[in-house]
Amino acid sequence: MNVDELKTTRVGKVLEVTLNRPSANAIDTFTSRRMGKIFEEFRDDPDLKCAIITGSGEKFFSAGWDLKAAAKGDSQADDDFGVGGFGGIQELPALNKPIVAAVNGMAVGGGLELMMSADIVIAVENARFSLPEIKAGTLADAATIKLPRRIPYHVAMDLLFTGRWMGAPEAKHWGLVNEIVSTKHLMTRAHEIGKLLSGGPPLVFAAVKEVIRMTEGLTVQESFDLLRSRKSSALNKLYASDDHKEGPRAFVEKRLPVWKGR
Repeated sequence: MNVDELKTTRVGKVLEVTLNRPSANAIDTFTSRRMGKIFEEFRDDPDLKCAIITGSGEKFFSAGWDLKAAAKGDSQADDDFGVGGFGGIQELPALNKPIVAAVNGMAVGGGLELMMSADIVIAVENARFSLPEIKAGTLADAATIKLPRRIPYHVAMDLLFTGRWMGAPEAKHWGLVNEIVSTKHLMTRAHEIGKLLSGGPPLVFAAVKEVIRMTEGLTVQESFDLLRSRKSSALNKLYASDDHKEGPRAFVEKRLPVWKGR
């Protein structure tokens, strides 16, 4: 792999990760493993508070799995894609920091699944989304799990069964995308969000993400019972922290809170 196939840039407390694999920013096994390592390092770096994932160019955010590499035998669907699963963030344990997806073009197959693994998604006006695996006689596995939980069941099944294209306005309508911006303003807006989040309470972000993961699939009462059991390490860390006291203290003193992550 050329070193430029994955570009990383630190801007303050924000890490920008750019897929740079012309022409479609497709992801092979090696790239996926490298992405996992990058996001593992991001997760464990106390100085980084938020990450942005985007693609190079204006045509593709990512076409997902690299079929050209697969055809050559260099990448297989049942490979070990690395510590974070395909694309580095889908299955990375304890990834409790905010991730912003800046979708600069088409998000296809695994590219759409990568996008859905982010916490906030902004997309350009001409972005399009599709799950074409059905046309190749295979399963869009992560999307089959996640998509019906994110958007109405019948809309998800339409995409999974037909492989049709969905435009950015429809994606925003169904909640797959938070914002639509011009290509010119995509990264500016992404970094605005990244800067905002990097100034937020990191222990609360961690607790939110962990609680969501732990309670997924539970009833409301089961979720409350789990919270009261104090089995969430991130929540326990928050409640025992100085940051937990800082919020009320700042409110009383009529000032902005200073979050220290401890």
